[in-house]
Amino acid sequence: MRDLEIRGAGDLLGAEQSGFINDIGFETFQKILAESIEELKESEFKELYADDLKNKDQISDTILDTDLEILIPDNYVNKVDERLKLYQELDSLETELELEAFAKQLKDRFGPYPNEVDELLDSVRLRRLGQRIGFEKIVLKQSRLLCYFTSDQDSPYFQSEKFNKVLAFLGAQKQVQMKERNNKLYLSFQGVEKVHEAFSALRPILE
Repeated sequence: MRDLEIRGAGDLLGAEQSGFINDIGFETFQKILAESIEELKESEFKELYADDLKNKDQISDTILDTDLEILIPDNYVNKVDERLKLYQELDSLETELELEAFAKQLKDRFGPYPNEVDELLDSVRLRRLGQRIGFEKIVLKQSRLLCYFTSDQDSPYFQSEKFNKVLAFLGAQKQVQMKERNNKLYLSFQGVEKVHEAFSALRPILE
């Protein structure tokens, strides 16, 4: 981002696009672009990429929607640009070891972190777990945990080993229900209040 501020993104993208990239950051721009391309492959160019889509049972990302405070408070890291850098770094982490190293770095630089940061770190774990299971969206609100599958009923995911594990989990957990709303299947859990509780509730699916 500093390099873009100094030199711009060049003539390839033009002034308007370069300004947009400069505002949101190059990595974020790449992520948005990749997601847009995948959406086009699955909609307007579905026939052209039919062979690729047949083998696609992996969710590219899982959205987490919650009413909990999941953030880096400004009284913990008071500089806005520093918090943005930390959010970007957190979003780029791919493994548990990297996440643990990030948490240690926070403590070393800013001291013991508050509960909001703990929930933020757990939210990364939850999203990663949801992606591995195959959830398109996870909602954690009002002590309820709702985990939504893809709305594409023809998706190869529903014939995959991952979905079979979900069905096996449902057979062993009577308090969990599979429901349907607006042509979307989802799992419903009651009495889940915290992010780490949601993680613990879902982890047995892959065990």
